Amino acid sequence: MKVLRKIIEIDEEKCDGCGNCVPSCAEGAIQIIDGKAKVIKDQYCDGLGACLGECPQDALKLVEREADEFDEAAVEAFLEEQKKQQAQQKKAAPKLDCGCASTHLKTFPVAGGCQEANKPVDISTGTSALSHWPVQIRLIPPTAPFLKDADLLITADCAAVSAPSFHNDYLKGKVVMMGCPKFDDVDSYVEKFAQIFKVAGIKSITTLIMEVPCCSGLPGLVEKAMALAGVEIPMEQVVISARGDVVQ
Repeated sequence: MKVLRKIIEIDEEKCDGCGNCVPSCAEGAIQIIDGKAKVIKDQYCDGLGACLGECPQDALKLVEREADEFDEAAVEAFLEEQKKQQAQQKKAAPKLDCGCASTHLKTFPVAGGCQEANKPVDISTGTSALSHWPVQIRLIPPTAPFLKDADLLITADCAAVSAPSFHNDYLKGKVVMMGCPKFDDVDSYVEKFAQIFKVAGIKSITTLIMEVPCCSGLPGLVEKAMALAGVEIPMEQVVISARGDVVQ
């Protein structure tokens, strides 16, 4: 039944698909579809506007129009179905024969001495600036020893592939966490980062993303996690093109 009520309206021309609004909608009414935020069903939107302050492009607003009534029971059923699907996806995910990488934390030795530490990484010789394993956001526990007092590099998967001198320009001297805010669970990212910020004593954060909509929400997730943890950590944002050129 349609009634005259307040509901979220999204300006697709302004929306860049960053996804900041998605975790703020507890009812799951907003999803990123084809690179744009959309209200998937009117009956899922309660019209309270909890997502309004999350959009950096000011693409969301409350309007009053005829829409299906908010259906709390339908929302609960929808969220429960989402949980089931996520559980099925986790069960179906292939497992390494050696077990989950997060149970096999590794710290690699780094070069010693000022001269060695300042030597550029030579990719042609196979030299790596990676100091630890695992590197995926989902696999690194907040208590990992290599996170303690670290300078943290949080990078989108694609950005690491695009940057031609990733090891020397971005990774050297930092602990890296990689992921994709488009395909992974952004709520779990915020929770994971918040736990890390509470216990690890992170000294600085660099976010490395590409100039595409699905990447742009990553710095916002980090900022939200800092607010949740009640800490302020110096953060630098680097945006690169698909060819690896710095654009911001």
